[in-house]
Amino acid sequence: MIALSIVVPIYNEEDNIELLYQRLISVIEKIGESYELIFVNDGSKDKSIDKLKIKAQENPFVKYIDFSRNFGHQIAVTAGLELSKGESIVIIDGDLQDPPELIEDLYQKKKEGFEVVYARRKKRKGESWLKKFTARVFYRILKNITSIDIPVDTGDFRIIDRKIVEVLREMPEYHRYIRGQISWIGYNQTYVEYERDERNSGVTGYSYSKMFKFALDGITSFSDFPLKLATFLGFIVSIVAFVTLLFALYARYFTSNYEPGWTSIIISILFLGGIQLVSIGIIGEYISRINTQVKRRPLYIVKDTNIEK
Repeated sequence: MIALSIVVPIYNEEDNIELLYQRLISVIEKIGESYELIFVNDGSKDKSIDKLKIKAQENPFVKYIDFSRNFGHQIAVTAGLELSKGESIVIIDGDLQDPPELIEDLYQKKKEGFEVVYARRKKRKGESWLKKFTARVFYRILKNITSIDIPVDTGDFRIIDRKIVEVLREMPEYHRYIRGQISWIGYNQTYVEYERDERNSGVTGYSYSKMFKFALDGITSFSDFPLKLATFLGFIVSIVAFVTLLFALYARYFTSNYEPGWTSIIISILFLGGIQLVSIGIIGEYISRINTQVKRRPLYIVKDTNIEK
C-alpha cells in the first residue's frame, strides 16, 4: 500500500507544472514516505498534458489522468480520489495558491489520529475584494442553512484517510461539493491555518458564473432551505394580498379616493408574479438536479491514463 497520494486537478496550468512538481517532490522527500502524484488533466486547452506525460516518463511515481473534455474541478478531484491507492490522500490545486509545503504539516497532524485535516485560510492574497466578500458571505450562509458543520474559509486543500475515499465512492452525486460531502461523512476532523498565496501564473478557471454554479451545487446538495424559503414567501405574499384586499374594499366603500384601474393592483400583480417566478426557479433547480441524477451518465470519461487499475 502506498503511504501518500497527492491528487492535483489541472486546467490550463502549463506554466505552473514544473514549479509545482519541484515543490511537491521537495515536500515528499522531507516526509520520507512512499507516494504517488496523480495529475488530472481536466480538458486543458494548453500543453499541460504534454508536460505531465514528460514528468510521468521521468518519474514512475507520477500518474496522469487525461479527460476527454472539461468536466469540472470537482469531477477531476473525484477521478483522482477514485483512482488513488494511498492510505492518506492530499487534495491540492495546481495554481500554487495553496502552498505544497503545508502538506507536511497536514500529514503530521493526521498522524495524531485525525481522519481529515483541512487547510483553513487566514488570508487570501491576490484576489479582488468582491471575490473575498462573496466567498465569505457564501460560506457563512451555507453554514447556517445546513444541518452539517461545513467549515468556513476552507477549500478542497486537505488530507483525508483512505476510509473517507471509500465512503465518497458510495456517494454518486453528479453535482458534487466535495468539501461538504467530507464534512457530512464525519470522523475526527481538524484544521491547520495558513495564508493563501497569489496565483503563480495564468488566470483562474473559476469565473463568477462558475462560482455561482458551484455555490448552487453546495446549497442544493446539503440544504432544503431554498424550498422552505419559497413556501415562506408564498405565505408572505398571501398575507400581503389579503391586507391589500381589505384596503381596496375600504377605499371602495368608505372613502372617495377609489378609482378604477388602481395602480396598486398592478404593483400587487407584479409582486406576486415575481415571487411565483422565484419559487418556480428554486423548484426547477432541484428538479434539474434530479433529472441529471436519474440519467446515470458516467461522471467523467478518461481519454488516456498511465494508472493501472
